[in-house]
Amino acid sequence: MKVSVSFLKYQKSKEETIRKIETTSASYIHVDIMDGFFVKEKNDDLDEFINLLKNTKKPLDIHLMVLNPKKYIDKLSILHPEFITIQAEILNPLVYLKQIKNLGIKAGLAINPETSVEVINKYLKYLDLVLIMSVHPGMGGQKFIPDVISKIKNIPRNKLLVSMDGGINDETIKLVQNNLDLCVSGSYVCLSENYEQNIQKLLT
Repeated sequence: MKVSVSFLKYQKSKEETIRKIETTSASYIHVDIMDGFFVKEKNDDLDEFINLLKNTKKPLDIHLMVLNPKKYIDKLSILHPEFITIQAEILNPLVYLKQIKNLGIKAGLAINPETSVEVINKYLKYLDLVLIMSVHPGMGGQKFIPDVISKIKNIPRNKLLVSMDGGINDETIKLVQNNLDLCVSGSYVCLSENYEQNIQKLLT
């Protein structure tokens, strides 16, 4: 299992948080982008994100919590992310999955806690990753929803990476770590005094 660290919550500044993530053994930097429509929160200044992340050395794992991902995918592709993940609940996800793949980027589909995992079946041809949301998207620091754990066993594992995001810490990871390829952790790492120590707790 690998760890992707989200900087949605931070102590001092996004810039310092990203610099600190870069010094750790995390495999990815997880980038949460919200439009104020799919979720209430909004942080979709794409120029700011590009400026923040253009010189990062770790691969990027971008999660678009937006209703219309087209412009986000087009603009953020300049960062050459490893993954761009969209939400299964938006209109016509297939259009955007194809857009991502056509740019040579790995495509992910996120499913909210109340969304059936079977929704991914019609998109399998275009998917590299499934992101199971273990909180309701949009806000960092929420509590893990155990009911989502059962979704893992219903995901075809022959070609898909399985990731989980929300409320991941040294306790909740024990419930899922043997069945995940990737976990996303934000507050647990970035609100701590020692990022690397907490990442290692997720990995052991």
